[in-house]
Amino acid sequence: MNSKPRKNGHVYLIGAGPGDPGLITVRGQECIGLADVIMYDYLASSSLLEHARQDVELIYAGKVGGAHNREQSQINEMLVEKARQGKIVARLKGGDPFIFGRGGEECEALVEAGIPFEVVPGVTAGIGAAAYAGIPLTHRDYTASVAFVTGHESPGKEVSAIDWEKLSVGSGTLVFYMGMKNLPQITANLLDNGRAPETPVALIRWGTRPEQEVLEGTLSDIGDKARKAGFKAPAITVVGEVVRLRDRLSWFDSRPLFGKGIMVTRSSGQAGPFAGLLRDRGARVYHCPTIEIIPPECFNDLDRDIRSLPEFDWVVFTSANGVGFFFDRLSALGLDSRALGSCRVAAVGPKTAEKLACFGIRPDLLPCGYHVEGLVEAFGRKVVSGMRALYPKGDRAGDALAQGLGKLGMEVSAPVSYRSVTPESIPGEVLDALEERRINCVTFTSSSAVANLAAVVGENHLIHLLKGVEVASIGPVTSAACRDLGLQVNVEPRVPTVEALTEAIVSHFKAA
Repeated sequence: MNSKPRKNGHVYLIGAGPGDPGLITVRGQECIGLADVIMYDYLASSSLLEHARQDVELIYAGKVGGAHNREQSQINEMLVEKARQGKIVARLKGGDPFIFGRGGEECEALVEAGIPFEVVPGVTAGIGAAAYAGIPLTHRDYTASVAFVTGHESPGKEVSAIDWEKLSVGSGTLVFYMGMKNLPQITANLLDNGRAPETPVALIRWGTRPEQEVLEGTLSDIGDKARKAGFKAPAITVVGEVVRLRDRLSWFDSRPLFGKGIMVTRSSGQAGPFAGLLRDRGARVYHCPTIEIIPPECFNDLDRDIRSLPEFDWVVFTSANGVGFFFDRLSALGLDSRALGSCRVAAVGPKTAEKLACFGIRPDLLPCGYHVEGLVEAFGRKVVSGMRALYPKGDRAGDALAQGLGKLGMEVSAPVSYRSVTPESIPGEVLDALEERRINCVTFTSSSAVANLAAVVGENHLIHLLKGVEVASIGPVTSAACRDLGLQVNVEPRVPTVEALTEAIVSHFKAA
């Protein structure tokens, strides 16, 4: 007996935007998360794949070495094939699927095959890149029209599909896609058909990304400027009087860290907020986790103390990681914050306190200093002799806190609640950026990050890689670890927080 055939799947054609992953639409992000299969182009930000399921099948349909990895007909066939297998397919395309994205052709193939689909529009490069360059494509004082035009016509083509006469004098702003190779022909056609030689032109490469480049000129000289500057694709060309507004409206590439490559060595789970602060100020962030935070090998000691919480007077946290893993284990044992009962809670600093607030806990003790010594000093101003303290710690935590509290007469139990492990290698993208001198600053937010990076790369090799790279450290202990390794610390904030470190980095480069 034949088995019943599987019902066809579904295809989402998703516009990924021009490069900045933050420009993906809410619907687009949702569809990425639904997909069994993702087919993506080289212009779609790879970070968008982080929204996908772990078991998703990834198929690269972009370019390799400047040539198309797959022909359009192959892509169409694969979309149909995967959908006929009953799979949900996300076709992730740079920009917008229906603006020079060949999305219409893919939809026609799906219609012919009877495959249901949905088109999720995206921010097209012409709009996104122009906006990030500070160029409004329309402006009531300059123009009321804009035209999007392909610049990808062969120079040897006998008859152009573009009506250059009407385009040259009948449109306000012109935006050419994929036109860098044909830039001389584009400018010549516009000039030959009546566009003024002094018309402003802007070339925008890698628009909306931290490596965005903008080259300005006029129709008469932009070709020579691009050739002398070695300006290459991917880029769009904006022609029109609105380009003059860039001098006043430029915002993206005017940010204080624009063009700076900054390496973040925090763990994957902690890098996000810090990287976001740096990106907001224009930096291109290279994430190089030097530490991975994982559960302990055995929970016996921690479980024993959690079950005995009524016997403790204090629970002491010295990191947000300690808080997170403690409450995760509390939940695993079928308990919640109420299990703390009459226990008072101490936190080493504001970040640890913020993490406690996620569980509805406000610390009873929060020292002015953001370090273990300050915590011990704060306890020293209280009567704590004979009391019991639970200190859920990391496996690499020192004994300073337990010893300090012990000298005050407290009995301390310090079960390991999480472990820190060193990765076997650093990401290839980061290593390439270091070797090619695209990283201007490396940041360290813990002494273990310094030691781990040296262990992974090798001390001598690390010193070589960081030659000429500014070193930013979050505080004195981390700075001492850098100097012990032979590194010069260029940036250290007065307050050991990532917010303060970010502002110190901004100040450093501003003064340079």
